[in-house]
Amino acid sequence: MDNNIFPIFGQTVTREEKEKMLNQRAMVFWFTGLSGSGKSTLAKGLERKLFHKGYLTKLLDGDNVRVGLNKDLDFSAESREENIRRVAEVARLFVDCGVITICCFISPTERIREMARQIIGPENFYEIYAKCSIDICEKRDPKGLYKKVREGKIQNFTGIHTEYEEPLNPNFIIRTDNKTVRRSIRQCYREILSLIKY
Repeated sequence: MDNNIFPIFGQTVTREEKEKMLNQRAMVFWFTGLSGSGKSTLAKGLERKLFHKGYLTKLLDGDNVRVGLNKDLDFSAESREENIRRVAEVARLFVDCGVITICCFISPTERIREMARQIIGPENFYEIYAKCSIDICEKRDPKGLYKKVREGKIQNFTGIHTEYEEPLNPNFIIRTDNKTVRRSIRQCYREILSLIKY
């Protein structure tokens, strides 16, 4: 660390004090899965449900951070790793503020997800795998990305050109290819509720 940097972590209002004020426990819920697997839909639905139940949340989504925080990054392997590193650092800051943080990123390799887990802290990191076959994801194609891939307009696309490594030990697996969105959101909410209750 630079000798001219003096962190003040120990001098600020504590996470515990903020959680008490907010009447909630902070956690990072990390949604991973292929493009089109339903990650963003579930994450947005879960955040809305938590909001209506009185919880303070922050949603960090892959497309959103690419237009601001990470607009300088491309889609090379190195940039994708840096993308996740930065997001994990931001998520850790939100958790330190007592905020329930929902992250929604393909994060295609076990190594990248483990990096995020270690930055955030394993005790604060809850991995949710939105499991869906590549065929169903491509049929949905909500952003038209698979179509562009097939037309040769996009390279290095996860699931087509590069492998998506399924999580080895996710905390929760939600099958998004055989359930309604509403049912999936309810399942996610029930799964995490005990972790965020103060």
